[in-house]
Amino acid sequence: MALYEIETSAHIMIGWANDEEAAKAIANEHYPDEDVLRLTKRPRDIWVISKRLLGIKGSVEPNDIARDCLSRARGDKLHAIRLYMLDTGSDLHEAQRIIETNMSIGW
Repeated sequence: MALYEIETSAHIMIGWANDEEAAKAIANEHYPDEDVLRLTKRPRDIWVISKRLLGIKGSVEPNDIARDCLSRARGDKLHAIRLYMLDTGSDLHEAQRIIETNMSIGW
């Protein structure tokens, strides 16, 4: 299997697939209403995100509530932020920070 970067009209996904058709099927399964705009086979078997580039300092633990909100929102960041605010009583700034941080470390 190879690691593919799959970009749709609203999301960028990273996933393992046997070939390009299987990678497209992953996107269609999870986001059936979105068109695949770009599909790239990654040259290595890992995907790296720079925490420093994202402005994350120190150790960051995944937040289960944020991940649940992202899952319920089907990856829609704005909807996930609203859900997080409703679930926790957080203000907009805190909810945005938590959701974006969890998106950057993979949910």
